[in-house]
Amino acid sequence: MKTNRNIRLHINEKLSSGTVIKVMEKVSHYLCNVMRCQTGEVFRCFNAVDGEFFCRIAAIEKKSVSLEIMELNRRPQAESDVWLLFAPLKKDKTDFVIEKATELGVNKIIPVITRYTNADKIKTERFAAQAVEAAEQCGRLSVPEVAAPVSLEKLLSDWDEKRILFFMDERRQGNDAASVFKDFAGCPAAVLVGPEGGFSEGEAETLNTKAFVKNLNLGPRILRAETAAAAALAVWQACAGDWSRQEGQK
Repeated sequence: MKTNRNIRLHINEKLSSGTVIKVMEKVSHYLCNVMRCQTGEVFRCFNAVDGEFFCRIAAIEKKSVSLEIMELNRRPQAESDVWLLFAPLKKDKTDFVIEKATELGVNKIIPVITRYTNADKIKTERFAAQAVEAAEQCGRLSVPEVAAPVSLEKLLSDWDEKRILFFMDERRQGNDAASVFKDFAGCPAAVLVGPEGGFSEGEAETLNTKAFVKNLNLGPRILRAETAAAAALAVWQACAGDWSRQEGQK
């Protein structure tokens, strides 16, 4: 079966072999006008609940496309229960964070407003669309949830203490991230990264008073906020997440 490897679509509807679903304007525009697909074209579609399937374009209409769902390609699979909490940055840098967080397996992204947060309007709908696109590109089956922005104060007051919150301290006063992450493999976790100006003294002090917060550092160099987010998630996955479990299964 010849498959277009350049197309992989996230579809929220139920996916099941032998069924036909209709995708509407936004997706049909992408398939017909951007990718120039024709009737009979085969590609992959997916979601976290049903897995990844091959599908075929059965019919093209003016504002919709009918897709025939064919055989299952990949079954649903468990992923690490890790969130990213980050202070929104300037547009391009925030785009980078959303993309890399999705590629690195987070299942929830929460924009956090801190004292030194320096960003334009926070558009969570755009963040969510970027997360979908990154999931389609990187091969994962799920798309991370993008939550509404929240202040650091409210975030901490509402926090579920069963989820460990790893606070990336740009002053490098915490413990080494890699060694600590290993102790929490399999646990619900969240990584908190501050803005370009770092956390204020008051914010850092408040974080360090919480029993569910672990103060960590990422090494001897000062990292940009977007670099710190990607680095922290990569270390988490290597030490306690999907990658560590795969290594243990070899």
